[in-house]
Amino acid sequence: MVTRVAITGFGRIGRLTLRALLESKRKDIKLVALNATGTPDRVAHLFEYDSIHGRYQGNIKTTQSSINFGNGAVKLVSARDPKDLPWKNLDVDVVLECTGAFNTKEQSMAHIEAGCQRVLISAPTKTADLTVVYGVNHTKLRKSHQIVSNASCTTNALAPLVSVLDKKIGIENGFMTTVHAYTGDQRLVDNRHNDPRRARAAGQSMIPTSTGAAKSLGLVIPNMEGRLGGTAIRVPTPNVSMIDFVFKANKKTS
Repeated sequence: MVTRVAITGFGRIGRLTLRALLESKRKDIKLVALNATGTPDRVAHLFEYDSIHGRYQGNIKTTQSSINFGNGAVKLVSARDPKDLPWKNLDVDVVLECTGAFNTKEQSMAHIEAGCQRVLISAPTKTADLTVVYGVNHTKLRKSHQIVSNASCTTNALAPLVSVLDKKIGIENGFMTTVHAYTGDQRLVDNRHNDPRRARAAGQSMIPTSTGAAKSLGLVIPNMEGRLGGTAIRVPTPNVSMIDFVFKANKKTS
């Protein structure tokens, strides 16, 4: 059985998700639609040429309303309101919500109302039916879960580490610091921002900021609820992040 997928939001997460899907050569998942701003040629060009991961090696073709990444035409649509998306007509099973704008269950339910069966949010949220970090709690997934969160990148890095340590020696409490690549929410050059720290030039600054990864870990590992804290430092690198994790163990470690 083939799962028909649509991606809404074609920023960095959306594009890299598609690249990973294409490179996996999986036959049981088929991309049928993209919701993105821009013409097919512009969207395809942004996908093909990646400043960090290099040029996509597949053969890409475009029409006035679709993009073919090498395994069939993908319908390109552009709608700001999920309720206006043609998921029912395209028989979409799963929507990958990668816009960053519809991160609550209530907001993402608009995709269900538009005709899809399930939504996977590429960001943390407290209101999803389940927050999943694969390899840690993916076995809890049930057919009844319509709105699922894939958590944050930092939570995906922290959860496997905490899961193993807690099972082996126990964690009483702990604190994490993520040294994090800069993101699109920061300014390229000094400019206005609601957060004065993120107003500084991303490529020249080490910027302390907040992260909800430690607190949201309780959604993935319930017995960690309220036991971890954390902070983040954005640094001038476009890719890769690091976690420094300090904890008090329940058992002797040596």
